[in-house]
Amino acid sequence: MFVVVGLIVAFILIAIFSNRATRSCRWRERRHSDTEATWSCVQCGATVAGKPAQKPKTCLRDNV
Repeated sequence: MFVVVGLIVAFILIAIFSNRATRSCRWRERRHSDTEATWSCVQCGATVAGKPAQKPKTCLRDNV
């Protein structure tokens, strides 16, 4: 019983605190060096340059 209640609470917290701007994005990182990386979304095909290990925070689906 406690496990079921815990799972329900966990799903509710994930839904509340997840970033809705990138919910559908599935980012893949391609590193060029220690300071440069290219991020590609496999859902919408958007590509953006950024820093390694820092996913983009906004969805670029409408800009593609």
